[in-house]
Amino acid sequence: MSQPLPDNSSLPALVPDPAALPASVIERRSFLTRLGAGVAAFSAAMGIAQPASAQSAQGGFRPARYPQDDWFDEVPGKHRFFFDATTPNGAGEAITFASNYYVASKAGYGLEPKDLAVVICLRHWATPFAFSDEVWAKYGAMMAERIKFNDPKTQAPPTVNVYQADDYGMLIPSRGTTLDAMIARGTHFAICDMATRAFSGIIAAKTKSKPEDIYQELKASAIKNAHFMSAGIVAVNRAQERGYSLQYIG
Repeated sequence: MSQPLPDNSSLPALVPDPAALPASVIERRSFLTRLGAGVAAFSAAMGIAQPASAQSAQGGFRPARYPQDDWFDEVPGKHRFFFDATTPNGAGEAITFASNYYVASKAGYGLEPKDLAVVICLRHWATPFAFSDEVWAKYGAMMAERIKFNDPKTQAPPTVNVYQADDYGMLIPSRGTTLDAMIARGTHFAICDMATRAFSGIIAAKTKSKPEDIYQELKASAIKNAHFMSAGIVAVNRAQERGYSLQYIG
């Protein structure tokens, strides 16, 4: 037989009845509540930063907005995805994973490319793949030396942007899908301006040119849908603050 439940009516209440509290306790609680609200109001008026917990209590953290980042919101789509590539292989793998995302979203959800806001970030050693075949023909050896990348066909420094060529197949991580093919789907690209300037300096030193001239040449040759960010790592931060899911590729 089941045992009868104990009678708890004689046990003290875990939460005291406010009406039973002494007046001094009630007055103290009311004072602390007013004090907390007053401190928050004073901090806001004086521009004093508050801890994250205080911000959360007042509605949550809201990142600042800057016009140079507004393009993230202009990429159409119901879902936002940011692929972060930092190496030569990473640039190709980002193309493959982003391509898989388009294909699987169509197969599993009936979504079209226009439904997906996809951004690939080319930063650090992946940055040179944002530039044209003409740039690779002129400066490929200098860029390849720095990023330690050779053309898998020739085992020599590339003279073309291999991720714009469609005849490499499984020799490269993009598996034959080109940057232009991704652009046709609506993919946008965040390009590291800091790395672009660094490569400009490397090339200028070897060609006895002006770094600014090389920099302008590289920027002018960039792939379509390219957005130069002050640094790729800044793009990683801003994309997440604009609601993009992040996939680091490597």
